[in-house]
Amino acid sequence: MTTDQSEKWIPGPPTAATIAKNASVLDALNFSDRQDFADAARGLLAPLPNDGVIENANGRVIWDQQRFVDLVSGPRPDEANPSLWRQTELLAIGGLFHVEGPIYQVRTADISNIDFIESDNGIIVVDPLISAEAARTALELYRAHRGDRPVVAVIYTHSHPDHFGGVMGVLTDDEVANKSVPIYAPVGFMAAAVAESVLAGIAMGRRAQYMYGNTIPVGPRGLLSNGLGLTTSTGQVNLIPPTVEITEPVEDVVIDGVQFTFLLAPETEAPAELLFYLPEWKALCSAEDACHVLHNLYTLRGAKTRDAKAWVHYLNVTLDLFGGAEVCFAQHHWPTWGNAAVRSFLEAQRDAYKFLHDQTLRLANSGATMNEIAEELEWPEDLGAHWCNRGYYGSVSHNSKAVYNFYLGYFDANPAHLNPHPPVEQGKRYVALAGGPEALLAQAAAAYDAGDLRWVAELVSHLVFAEPTNRQARDLLAKTFEQLAYVSENGVWRNFYLSGARELIEGPPEPSTNATGQAMAGSLSIDQLFDVLAVRLNGTRAAGVRRLVGFNFTNDDPFTLEVIHSVLHAYRGRLDPRATVTLTCSTDLLGRALRGAANLLEEIEAGTVVVEGELGHLFEILLLLDTPTPTFAIVEP
Repeated sequence: MTTDQSEKWIPGPPTAATIAKNASVLDALNFSDRQDFADAARGLLAPLPNDGVIENANGRVIWDQQRFVDLVSGPRPDEANPSLWRQTELLAIGGLFHVEGPIYQVRTADISNIDFIESDNGIIVVDPLISAEAARTALELYRAHRGDRPVVAVIYTHSHPDHFGGVMGVLTDDEVANKSVPIYAPVGFMAAAVAESVLAGIAMGRRAQYMYGNTIPVGPRGLLSNGLGLTTSTGQVNLIPPTVEITEPVEDVVIDGVQFTFLLAPETEAPAELLFYLPEWKALCSAEDACHVLHNLYTLRGAKTRDAKAWVHYLNVTLDLFGGAEVCFAQHHWPTWGNAAVRSFLEAQRDAYKFLHDQTLRLANSGATMNEIAEELEWPEDLGAHWCNRGYYGSVSHNSKAVYNFYLGYFDANPAHLNPHPPVEQGKRYVALAGGPEALLAQAAAAYDAGDLRWVAELVSHLVFAEPTNRQARDLLAKTFEQLAYVSENGVWRNFYLSGARELIEGPPEPSTNATGQAMAGSLSIDQLFDVLAVRLNGTRAAGVRRLVGFNFTNDDPFTLEVIHSVLHAYRGRLDPRATVTLTCSTDLLGRALRGAANLLEEIEAGTVVVEGELGHLFEILLLLDTPTPTFAIVEP
């Protein structure tokens, strides 16, 4: 940020066009349908304690439901899309709920849900949220109303942190160390949990700040929700490996007297995911493959594109195997009761992803490009009428682009788009073409007054990249992002727009501790750790450098690192005799040293690391590694 950082971002009022556009949504959707509100309130036993405010051991607030309850207690503001406002009202309904039979659920103690299934000798915990503090609060709330039952098992439904990160809130250190409480997860869970955020983790973390609106205050002109949940908790995150993997496509398992039928659904919403059915109560847990929102086929924080065809397949399998379910509960949102309603819900979700898949490819096969398809596709009336298919988290627009990209990649085959200038150079040329900054701003101001906000955003973004200190351009682009946010049905889009507006005025935020990233880093295998080193090697500075370093690990195969041709290779099972330095130590110690959690020189002096050869050659490699910038600029160069 090269402008005066003393300025504070104060979102502006909605324009008349914004107010009118939001008002039109009231006529387009069936707001008289209140079934979701009845379902979201059904079975409430108790609200969250302390008005939904959860603190860590140091008194820092890691979750605050009350901000959102207060927000939606009044009338909808003009700055909120009515459909997204409705979703936020529903998400603010939280506490301990009885679902069916032995199934209890705590909602709105985090972005996700935690379930407690009563068994012969205690409770089975499903998906212990992101943070230990949130999970512990939920467990204490359950026990206050259902008795002090011990945790006899934990289930992770899939490999995203909001479904395993809070596990130390429901287990003790001794239980983890002794593996006395089994932890069930789908096959491939650990690899998927760590791998998704390893090589591009810094970029994903920065983009996630925009996606979840982490720097945006809750309010009519600020954060409403992200559609999947209110926001994310910020407490202690741990990744404790499962002790039991579900490996069969369909697997019957009895856990402490409770009959489960597990269904593996790999490469759907997560690379490793499972659904389960409790036949005694005809209760289906759809994990995150069916919930009350159109989900992401591509998440805007950045990740590999998801397979819509596989998603549809496993929802079809779910209907075939468990179509007689009388209740469907998921790891986000509220349950659905009654067989007819459950089938309608699952079919609507299934058909949403199939429509996006098939229609995107239909248009692509007729020559339409990714952006043209996103502009053309709209829900048919019967799909769009289902509230569970509204684009609060995913959207028809960016999900259709995901399908296109999944099959055809980012390139639209137009040679003019094969090798475009990078953003700064594009910006300079567009500004010159417009006749200079003043002429461009004049055109943009006219487009703003005409309500053509998408064009304003594109036009003025070029000027900001060409002249990042141009205050008029930054202010106009921030105003434009605000109005685009106010009309967004999609909570994530709103958060992106508002985060961009804030950073145009205040600049990027200060770096902060990434608890999830730290938990993932501590779980890296040595192969993954060396992969991280490889993507941080500065190829320019490494030009001409050739080095071989050996690692004789005491708890794993030996490795040799080779730097050659500006790349870093890691060879498992090889201790190259040409290595000029060899270290003998454990993989854990090396991992801690490379993460800065241990001092390598002190460990050498203590004798826990034994060195043979020229230690300086290892440090020569380490000095060639870039340190990523976790708060890199997004809306400016």
